[in-house]
This record gives sequence, structure tokens and C-alpha cells, in this order.
Amino acid sequence: MSDPVKRSTFYGRRQGRPLRKKATELVETVFPKIRISLEEIPEGKKLDLSQAFAGSNDPVWLEVGFGGGEHLAWQAAHNPDANIIGAEYFINGVASLLGHLDENGADNVRIYRGDVRDLLPFLPDNCLSKVFLLFPDPWHKARHNKRRFIQKETLDRLAELMVDGGEFRMATDDMGYLQWMLERTVPHPDFTWIAEGPADWDRRTEDWPQTRYEEKALKKGLKPGYLRFRRNDRV
Repeated sequence: MSDPVKRSTFYGRRQGRPLRKKATELVETVFPKIRISLEEIPEGKKLDLSQAFAGSNDPVWLEVGFGGGEHLAWQAAHNPDANIIGAEYFINGVASLLGHLDENGADNVRIYRGDVRDLLPFLPDNCLSKVFLLFPDPWHKARHNKRRFIQKETLDRLAELMVDGGEFRMATDDMGYLQWMLERTVPHPDFTWIAEGPADWDRRTEDWPQTRYEEKALKKGLKPGYLRFRRNDRV
């Protein structure tokens, strides 16, 4: 049977080194229980978030491309009153997140394995309180810039999905991509940059744990930029 969901073209790795036994077990036993499957959403309908989170109506957060899952697992453990969706295509990243959740016991996470751009149309408007985009692939070559997640159409959709006063966090160690993020998000009418001085983009807030990608960047002598935007109130 053909896949009824139109998929975005995905660029990047889908799998790396073979999974270890424990990781394989988690992927086979735990992942199916917390997985978000677009094929299971009735035609013409949106994802029922309350149903996806076992009847919970707590605020919903989204992390785009959670990598190894360190940040997402930390947020889940420290914010049990939030329901968090993590989107990641890389199966090794999914396995890593499952390992972190197995250790900290957080049960407020659901995982979409795939390109988050395929998930966004299935989310109901006005549902996300926080969105995280941390150290995405910068796609350095100019001809690949269209692959970057931050585009006007993506920001438009996030604005539809986010609640008034919701927070959109971004981080990158690539200054070219940092400029790209600012050039597209600052002038967007639905977002306001939460920054009053250099400290607001030079360092993380206390509720923003380090990721492995940030650690690697710092070891290389790179200086990441941290951006926080507020979703403006609807008129």
C-alpha cells in the first residue's frame, strides 16, 4: 500500500552506526508506544493532542530535530506539566532519546520520526506553547540554503501553531545561519525578539541545558548564539 501522506524531501542521515542491544530493545518496545504516526490520523483531521498524551491537556511543546535528545529529556524531566513532541529523522537520535527517558522516567514525551515539516500541517492551530530549534544543520552552501528550516513559510506556519505569548528558541554555532535566522524572524510581524542586551544572545538561560552539539562547538572554539522570540498576541 502506498503512503497516503505526502513527504517533504529529506536531506541528511537516517541512520549511523548499528544500534546496541539496549537501544534496539527500546526502539522495538518503547518507541511504538509513544510514536506519532501520521498514517493513523483520519483523513482531513488534525492530530488529537489530548489523545496522543493519554488524555492530558497540559501545554504542548515541540523540539525540531532533537539530535541526541539530551535537551528534550531534560525539559521533560524538569517540566512534568508540559507535553513535549520531539521530531527527529535519525534513528540513532531516537534511540538516544529513548535511553535518556528510560533513565529519568519522564513519560510526557511523544516522538515523530521524520521531517517535522510533514508533521506541522497535522498539528492544530494555536496549540504550541514552546518551540525549540537547537543547532540545526546550517547547510553552508548557498545553493542549499533552501533546505534550512527557517524560511518565511515555516515561520508563518509556526505563528499559526503557537499560542499568544508562546516562546520560540533557536541556537546555532554558525554565524551565517544566525544572521539568516535574525533576518527572517526579526521582521516577521508575528514574532518579537526577546533581547535587551548582548547577554540575551550570548548565553543560555537557566532552563536551557547544553546539547552535545553545543559542547562540540565550544570545544572547537566556536561561540554559539542563543535566540528567544515571543509569539505576539493576535489582534
